[in-house]
Amino acid sequence: MDNTDVEQVTLALLDAANDKDSEVQDQVRKSMLTLGKQQPDRVLAMCQDYLLKHPKLVVTHRVVILQTIELIVGCRIEEISAPRIKSIISLASDEMTRSKEVIPDWQQAAGNILVAVGNKYINDIMEEILSKFQPGVLPHFFVVQTLANLSDSNVYGMVPFLNAILGTMLPMLGMAKQDNMKWVFSSALCHFSDSILEYLANLDKAPDPTVRKDTFSGEIYAAFDILFNNWLQSREPKLRLTVGEAVGSMCHLMASDKLEEQIPRVIPAIVSLYKKNTEHYVISKSLCQVLEASVSIGSRVLETQLDGLLLALHQQVSAPVDYGDPPTVKNHNEALRCFSLLANSFPDRLVMYVLQKLENSNERSRMGSLAVLRHLINSSSSTMESKKLLILASIRQPMADHSNKVKKRVVQVISAMAHHGYLELEGGELLVRFIVQNCALHDTYQSHQRPTSDPEEVTNEALRTMCDSTLHLLTTTVGRLADVLWPKLLYYLTPSQYSNATTPLCKSLIVLGNKKKTNQEPSFKIDFTQEVNLPSPQTLMIRLLVNAAFPFNSRGHGAPSLSLLQILSINIHPNTEAVWEKEIPPLLSLLEESTAESLDKKLWDEKLLELLSKTLTAIDDDKWVCQFAAEATRYLATYNNYLEEKSFLYRCIGMTLQQCFNKEVVKKQLQEVLLAARHNDAIEREGVATGVGLCANSHLEGTLAKLDEFGKSDAFKKSPSIFNLLKERNEVEVEKVKSTLILCYGHVALNAPSEKILNRIDQDILRSISKHFNTKDLTMKLSLIQSVGLIAKAISRCVKKQGYIFSRKQELITVMLDFMKSEPSDSLRTPLRPLVLTTCANLMPLDPPLSENESFDLLKVCVNGVFSLPPDTHTPEKTKDEENLDPKQRKALYNDTLGALQKLLRSVLARDPSPDGLQSIFKHIESWLSSVHDHERERAITATSNLLAFYLGSLNVKSMVSFHNLGALLGRLSPRCSDPQPAVRAAAVNCIYTLLCIQLRYEGFSLDYKDEAVESLLSLKEALENPDHSVLYKTCSELTKVMSKRLPQQQLTTLVFMLFEGLVDSQTNCCRASSVILNTMLKNRGAGLQDLVPEMLEVLHVRLQSVTEDQVRVAVGQTVLILASQHLQTVINTLVNQPLPYDSWTSEMWMALGADPIVANQIIEMVMEKLAITAPYVDKKESMMRGGMTKVATNQPLAMTCGLKELLLNGQSQEPAVSLFPQLFSCLTVRLGASVGVMPPRNNTQKHSISLHVAGVAAEALRILLARAQLDEVMKRLDEDDAWDAMKEQNTHITGVTLLARALAKHAGPRLPAIVESLCPSLNNIYECQRITVTTFFAELLNHHVVTELMLIDVLMNNMMERISDPCCTVRMLAVRGLGNIAVGSPEKVNKYAKELLAAMSSGMEEKDDPGKLITLEAMSGLSKVLLHLDKKNVHLLVVYIFMKIKPFLESDNDDIRCASILLMGNLSKFGSGEPVFKDQIHNVLVSLLLHLVDPNTEVVKACKYAMRVCAPVVGSEQITTMFQNHLHEDKSLHYGEFINDLTKYLIQDFPGMLNFYHISVIQFFKSNWPEVRAAAAMFIGFLLGNIQQEHLSHLNMGTVSKGLVMLLQDPDPVVRAKAAEAMGHFH
Repeated sequence: MDNTDVEQVTLALLDAANDKDSEVQDQVRKSMLTLGKQQPDRVLAMCQDYLLKHPKLVVTHRVVILQTIELIVGCRIEEISAPRIKSIISLASDEMTRSKEVIPDWQQAAGNILVAVGNKYINDIMEEILSKFQPGVLPHFFVVQTLANLSDSNVYGMVPFLNAILGTMLPMLGMAKQDNMKWVFSSALCHFSDSILEYLANLDKAPDPTVRKDTFSGEIYAAFDILFNNWLQSREPKLRLTVGEAVGSMCHLMASDKLEEQIPRVIPAIVSLYKKNTEHYVISKSLCQVLEASVSIGSRVLETQLDGLLLALHQQVSAPVDYGDPPTVKNHNEALRCFSLLANSFPDRLVMYVLQKLENSNERSRMGSLAVLRHLINSSSSTMESKKLLILASIRQPMADHSNKVKKRVVQVISAMAHHGYLELEGGELLVRFIVQNCALHDTYQSHQRPTSDPEEVTNEALRTMCDSTLHLLTTTVGRLADVLWPKLLYYLTPSQYSNATTPLCKSLIVLGNKKKTNQEPSFKIDFTQEVNLPSPQTLMIRLLVNAAFPFNSRGHGAPSLSLLQILSINIHPNTEAVWEKEIPPLLSLLEESTAESLDKKLWDEKLLELLSKTLTAIDDDKWVCQFAAEATRYLATYNNYLEEKSFLYRCIGMTLQQCFNKEVVKKQLQEVLLAARHNDAIEREGVATGVGLCANSHLEGTLAKLDEFGKSDAFKKSPSIFNLLKERNEVEVEKVKSTLILCYGHVALNAPSEKILNRIDQDILRSISKHFNTKDLTMKLSLIQSVGLIAKAISRCVKKQGYIFSRKQELITVMLDFMKSEPSDSLRTPLRPLVLTTCANLMPLDPPLSENESFDLLKVCVNGVFSLPPDTHTPEKTKDEENLDPKQRKALYNDTLGALQKLLRSVLARDPSPDGLQSIFKHIESWLSSVHDHERERAITATSNLLAFYLGSLNVKSMVSFHNLGALLGRLSPRCSDPQPAVRAAAVNCIYTLLCIQLRYEGFSLDYKDEAVESLLSLKEALENPDHSVLYKTCSELTKVMSKRLPQQQLTTLVFMLFEGLVDSQTNCCRASSVILNTMLKNRGAGLQDLVPEMLEVLHVRLQSVTEDQVRVAVGQTVLILASQHLQTVINTLVNQPLPYDSWTSEMWMALGADPIVANQIIEMVMEKLAITAPYVDKKESMMRGGMTKVATNQPLAMTCGLKELLLNGQSQEPAVSLFPQLFSCLTVRLGASVGVMPPRNNTQKHSISLHVAGVAAEALRILLARAQLDEVMKRLDEDDAWDAMKEQNTHITGVTLLARALAKHAGPRLPAIVESLCPSLNNIYECQRITVTTFFAELLNHHVVTELMLIDVLMNNMMERISDPCCTVRMLAVRGLGNIAVGSPEKVNKYAKELLAAMSSGMEEKDDPGKLITLEAMSGLSKVLLHLDKKNVHLLVVYIFMKIKPFLESDNDDIRCASILLMGNLSKFGSGEPVFKDQIHNVLVSLLLHLVDPNTEVVKACKYAMRVCAPVVGSEQITTMFQNHLHEDKSLHYGEFINDLTKYLIQDFPGMLNFYHISVIQFFKSNWPEVRAAAAMFIGFLLGNIQQEHLSHLNMGTVSKGLVMLLQDPDPVVRAKAAEAMGHFH
């Protein structure tokens, strides 16, 4: 390759080295480096020359070239000639020092070259640098900097020079006046010292092992003197810092005596830097080096510096550490290293200092001391051994700290202490307590609080988690702690302040206990008499049992508490082991499967009480059980703030007292429970009563006696008493105590043995509570109601065994109703209502029965009192003394109230289960069924449904009674099946189902008889969940059919009468339902009511004007149909004359007409006839002012199309639509063609056009027709392709119709013959738009083989041939397209029509009247397709002629034409194989194809891949053929660079003679319009150059190539510039 070419290219790259685009810049560098690696001397020479010739080059440009030199030198230093090295050293030295000013980027780049060369040629470098480092002259900044860098990169080469350098440098230090010079000297001294230390540390590898520390001591000390005494006082912080860093490094090299002498000055000076600089890490590192040097010489003066040192270091260690900022972490660690160094020399002083600082008031200071303490305990354990007790004593103070940050450090210290044997010492237990206390922390923020923004904040959660982990680690990893922790950790289980630590405590105790138990250690057995601080076994068991009752509280303490209980079994009592081994594991499994939400709390509590009962039975030791009861009672106070837990404990006490045989103990414990209880709280009152009730199961007499005694005690007197000597016991408290007592009596009644209780109810229990009936206090009322209910339950249970007349029943019911009436009617705040209702329900079954009036009053008060309540979402206004319930509580209270009412209604009906009994209750409910309020209707229907179900369940028909209120009940309830509320609808169907089942029983059918029609109602319920009107309509009809089957004739009138009333229901939905049910009834059983039809129609006519709900219209659809079947022409005429666009009423009318296939058939035929003979539009002038014509739709065809569309929407129109499908499809397709771009007509009354999309109506009708014909696949395809939108608009109509034809051909082939037959006549229509639509349709059909199978090919081809000469150029284009499509659809027919096809395509390619070259494009595409199937004989002579015609289109700006011409070329290839003339043609265009592989248009790329693949065999190279066929697949991505690289290798190998032609062709593309193609051309040339052998270079005109690439290097597109630069890298 000519040197001048390489130089021209290198020069261009040097010029471009400062390109504004960074990627181009990178590529230029890479290419320069590539050329440099191949020919280092030549490229380095050019770089040098360039810099010398352009002394004024901008700095950034110079820097790039210098960096390139550095890179070439760095990787090719072995191959560069010695003279070149020398000239480079000289150039770099000159560039570095030319400007006396400091210009960092430039001079650094030059210095880096010297460092790179210095790695091999250190002597030459030193010769050059030292020439600029002369004694007595201040050197250039970068000369010193480069020396420093050299000492880093080549330690062994540089250290031998350092003595001389230091000798020259020392005098210079005094001459340095500028801060930057002082800085660079200090930095260099620091580097030199570090290099010397590294050299000395690795003498075995060093070239001169005789070098010693004292070789440098003198010079280093002299330098130290100047730096330390003069420069360290500078005002420039950066300089001070570097001097400080240098001093640290130099100390190691100073003579011991000099260092000892300087220590008292050096340490304070470095320490003082902390105040003046922010980069503390450097200072701490320097200080650490000074201390290391001092300690290594055994300095005696170091001790004098301790005070200042410790203070400064302590401040550093106390500074915040940000783990996102590494220097702060490094500084912290360096400071800790300093402490370690000092600890080994001065342990006493150091420890005392750190411990004193623990008492400091500053939080940071305390944290710092703790960090040091932890570090020392871990790193200097031998030194700290004697200080253990002192540290243990001192750590107490920070343990009392309030700051979580300090506590966190304390935990870390304790963890370190534990691993080094501190916790076994006296006082170690306090550290354990500290960890436990912090395991018990509560969350920092409540859910509504916001966290602070302090990044160092330690939340309670974080500290707690840390302590949990620490406790776990101490338990599992520090073996010797086992006896410190077991059993002492048990102490923390019972005090309530540690409750949040229960989970980690139990887990640790489980681990310890298991280990000791497995190893059979004697210490596993706990002697509670010796361990005085531990809670007793009974208290432990109580605590763990109550924990288990609330398993998800305190961070899930239930399972760990139970597991620990099992491990402690023999320690609690030897007899518990067997029972717990059996009972506890299933409970643990249950917990494992549950969550807080899913656990059935009531059942869980019962299981635990059963566990307690079994345990006490197994223990079988009355003394132990009595003590358990006593301790449980004493332990109650622990739960004063946890009332649910306390309530459970009361039940445990009750259960325990059941098993106590000592009556005195029972009496005493009951007394204590009643006296100590906090009666003001409802949960506690309930708990006490439950416990007392449980006790009564074994001790009825004793319990009643104790309650009686308690009732007479001072607790009920209002004067001062033993209860409260300090303040008078006020009224409220006395009422609360009475409430507890009343509840106790109720629970005693419920729990007492049934054989003993009946005769005690009147004389003891009711006597004690009835004296409180006149109270006004709410709490007492609630307790009384509850108690009466419990008593009623107790009686019911006993009555099953023995008859009993409860004489006080009515009295109690009256009291209950009075309580209910006293409640406010506008809100539900208290559980009083549900309690009254439940209690009345419990009283109802007891004898004697109520009178009719009593029953009426009871129902009236109860039903109205509940139904009239506001909805459960309503929040009542706050009253003074009551808190509002939260939404969840309120919802639960409402549910309880409604449930209780239903229970009461059932108990009333149970007394008289007859039609009259049912009616007597229903009359209280029925008015609520049509309330305007959703919640009131829902309550009424739910109650009715519940009641009817109960009625059916308890029905026992003895004689043939008639269910006389069936019609009335159905009439009231059936419209509710359409209620807006889903719950009401579902309940209404239930009601009707139940009513019809009841009717069946009354008709004499047996209980197990299932009536198919009635049973079908159940399946309707699901349909009613769907609020869709059509679904509700259908469901109501089904429902009515079932009702009409079962309804006796004499009740029909009542039903109809009720339904008429239903038309004015408060809910419009129910009005609809009434009309639907009426219609269906009339259809099924209305033979005798025919005379009502005219009247009904009149009513409907008036209604429909004002009704907006669609479903009313749907419900009367059948009526319209009846009219239409009698007066079709009149109805149609009336509807057609309705104003357009139709309103929803008219649309519904049309739609209803589709419901009857016969009527629909007649209408469709009528419409098709009208559309065929009526003009679709008229041309009108746009306006008087503007010219131009507008197409305006004619009224009648448009109205007909609209009507037809609505009619087809009715699913019933399917049959006529299918039978007339071909005619109707053709009619609507032609109508669509005539509607595209047509304006709607003007309105008669107003002068503007009506808002209607004319083509949209036709398209929609067509779409509905396809749906009716069940062409689902066709529909799916059209929807996926958005074909409907395309069909409606003028500019996309052809695409839309093409998609329609394609979908039909693929998915509805058998329907095509009839469609084609119906469409053919339209090809001769006078309307151009209709011809376009039909030609498009036919053209696409030819794309599919189905037309040959159906023998339609000749018809379609003849039609296309005729259209080739159509006056409309769009029709001609479509005809050419259709002819081309035959190659795809019916390739076997191509040769039959060869002559006609070739003629049509050739003329198409020469079409003159072709504005957008659309016909040309179709002709090329068509020919491409046809060629694939033509015989060679038919095409042979035309090949070259067609090729010549195509070639101009290859570079066309139109993507489609470019694409079509390339595809056509590919398809011509098979006709030219073996023809030399064709091979030449392929080589002529090969470059174009290769470069268009990166065409911006993806379709063109695919076409190129295809053309090259099929032309591959013609190219004449096996390797290229294989390559094209393997790599050029349309769907595979292509690595273009690799592909072109390989291809150029084969071109060079197989066609050396054509290289000249190829590279000239490629260079022509340097001027292509597309940047992608220009870039590809540059790549092509690059790879050609990269792969060409020397002997073929003569084929290339390198001058032209280099000129072209230099031009591309200035291309506006950065990608092109980068590729040109890359290509230039191959010039070697």
